[in-house]
Amino acid sequence: MKMASALVLQFLLLGFASAAGVLQNPDFETPPPGSPANSTAPFLLGENNTLPGWSFGGQVYYLTESGGGHAVQLGQDGRINQTFAASATDSADYLLTFAVASPGGANCLSNGSVVISAPDSQGVFPAGQRAVYGQFLGSWGDGEAIDLVIASETTESDANATCWPIVDSILLKSIASLVKANDNELVNGGFEFGPDFLADSAGGVLLQAAQSPVQSPLRQWSILGTVKYIDAKHFFVPQGNAAVEIVSGNSSGIQTAAQLTKDSSYTLEFMLGDGNDSCIGDFEVRAQAGSVLQNYTIQSKGTGSAQKFSFKFKADSDTGTTPISFVSYTSSQTKDGVFCGPVVDDVVVRTSLGLKLAIQWSLPSLLLLVAYVMNNERWI
Repeated sequence: MKMASALVLQFLLLGFASAAGVLQNPDFETPPPGSPANSTAPFLLGENNTLPGWSFGGQVYYLTESGGGHAVQLGQDGRINQTFAASATDSADYLLTFAVASPGGANCLSNGSVVISAPDSQGVFPAGQRAVYGQFLGSWGDGEAIDLVIASETTESDANATCWPIVDSILLKSIASLVKANDNELVNGGFEFGPDFLADSAGGVLLQAAQSPVQSPLRQWSILGTVKYIDAKHFFVPQGNAAVEIVSGNSSGIQTAAQLTKDSSYTLEFMLGDGNDSCIGDFEVRAQAGSVLQNYTIQSKGTGSAQKFSFKFKADSDTGTTPISFVSYTSSQTKDGVFCGPVVDDVVVRTSLGLKLAIQWSLPSLLLLVAYVMNNERWI
């Protein structure tokens, strides 16, 4: 169950992304002084204890798992927090990845939650069966001191509740300077910029609904419903290191916007497939670019495959902002009961300007060009 942290420095073509190694003891592997060795019984922290790297309040338990890993359980009014320093230079976006579980598993879905908060954001995440989530924390720079707070929330008043959430494997990542690639009108069309992946997690990272692309952990994309952020290490990813799997159905998906020239023609290209996670069935996806909508159905055998699609559209918005979206209406599950669905990747919007210029070379124009060249060759 224990996840090892993966704090890796990456320089990517479209900008700079790094795992921000500014959190102390993010995986709780450094135990509180005085905690019993080789014991799997929860150890209640009190006023005479410290949790290295973290402050705490309320009921907080330190857990040693049977495999040797460690975590914290947030009981009644339980809270842990840590202050870290933002980038000393330009502002950067900070994304959090963390694992949440409950001793009661699925029986505790409605009893306990984890609240993650920072100066610019707050998210509530259910504590049932073990899951990994991603969250946008905020954008900061100039060395600003940021207080990260992780707290329990429950609908029950019983101090002895058995469904208090367990938190583990916290990764903090910063992303700055996102720009468009030369051949794509979209930013982050390949989904390479999102929350970090846990090194040993085969379940991907769940991303909850985010109406604004500014507040979304999948940078530059709004999230409708729930999607899963997947990596090439544990899933089939059509292109690059990351992709999006639409897992919740019921009009869930992703959406962004491109600044395009009105009345100009463009082509939307993208790939649809399955993540090699035994998700079998017919997946229906609606792709939209501006006012043009196209429905696509792919047959998945769950073994990892993808198809490339494209269609042309014209930018018709008076504001210059053209919406681009992918929505799934299919809800599927693997044989193990895990929600799954179609994978979207490598989304590209290309201008058709080059084609227009080529068409403008009419036959008379070409004849004049040939005559000019032949006439000037006599003087060489």
